[in-house]
Amino acid sequence: MNYPDNLKPTPFLPLYGDGVVEWTDVLGFAMPLTWGDVPGEYGAIRNAVAAIEFSVLLKYEVKGPGALATVDAVYSRDVAGMAAGKIAYGVIVTDEGYMIDDCTVFVHGPEHVQVIGGSEHIGESLLRAARPGTVIAERRGDLAQLAVQGPNSRALLQRLTTADLSNKALPYYNFITGIEVAGIPAQLSRLGFTGELGYEVIIPVARAADLWAALTKEGRDLGFRAAGGAALMTVRMEAGLLLSGLDYGPGTTPWECRMGWALDLKKAEFQGKDALIALKDQVRTRVVTIVLDATDINLEGNRLELDGRPVGNVFMALPSPYLHGNIISMVTVDANASKAGTKLTLAEHPGLAVEVVSTPVYDPERSRARS
Repeated sequence: MNYPDNLKPTPFLPLYGDGVVEWTDVLGFAMPLTWGDVPGEYGAIRNAVAAIEFSVLLKYEVKGPGALATVDAVYSRDVAGMAAGKIAYGVIVTDEGYMIDDCTVFVHGPEHVQVIGGSEHIGESLLRAARPGTVIAERRGDLAQLAVQGPNSRALLQRLTTADLSNKALPYYNFITGIEVAGIPAQLSRLGFTGELGYEVIIPVARAADLWAALTKEGRDLGFRAAGGAALMTVRMEAGLLLSGLDYGPGTTPWECRMGWALDLKKAEFQGKDALIALKDQVRTRVVTIVLDATDINLEGNRLELDGRPVGNVFMALPSPYLHGNIISMVTVDANASKAGTKLTLAEHPGLAVEVVSTPVYDPERSRARS
């Protein structure tokens, strides 16, 4: 298989065949951008079922009598009060209150917590906060991670496991372990990065081929196909889901990237809490969704202006099938340009304007993901 030789392979890469048309770099790994049919890949996520690899994410296992306290000391959510099987989505910030990563925490029990995200600084924070007797290990090299997303995802996975995957048995933001999927010991989580009903399966790297074969075989009549980064970026922007490095960086506060809701400031202490309180009234920018009522304009690289004054820049913009092909982007703009309904002009296209719209544009109540 041909993939960029300057990038590392993932557990599922050998299984993709020669159909990948374009690759992209995700955290130094080769990931499919598209198999050459972005609309079809998008359609599988929205209308059938698709597989998207997330093995590149870092997987920190925190174990020992101080596991909960260790994670609680750095995480923005109240982990200590979570029951086994629950997932929390939140952030880790620096001591100064700036974003390190938005990440997920999985509580396996009082002495075992898992933190999954994209930044190595997560591990640094955990090690610094480690309570006596706590062991922290990063296991990306041992575990493959595959998102199975779309309205047919439950039907497909239910064919491969005896575990009850009904909405009542496994609600949104819950997970189960000690089960088998396609005969493979697995951790199955009810969440995703698409805005659709979906799951994420974590299995031993050595069993990746077995899972892929089972999904391909059993999902044929359900419209199963692999989806790449281009389709994923489209659905995540429609769903208003953040991406580190694009929607926020080292100088961004959670208040500025729409993560203020995930700060449990009633907790006694956590990394950066005092700074976050001080920064709450110092919001300079906000992440918003903009839409251009046109299908053939390249917004990437364009400067956004309000009344002739620069207020932001467009780094990624894509046609949205949900918006009938109109161009959508999530951008960081000055706070005074962030209100829904605001019209921003394009410096590179005089006479054209984009509109700031409510985020997300797709299924704001997350009814599909919760179904």
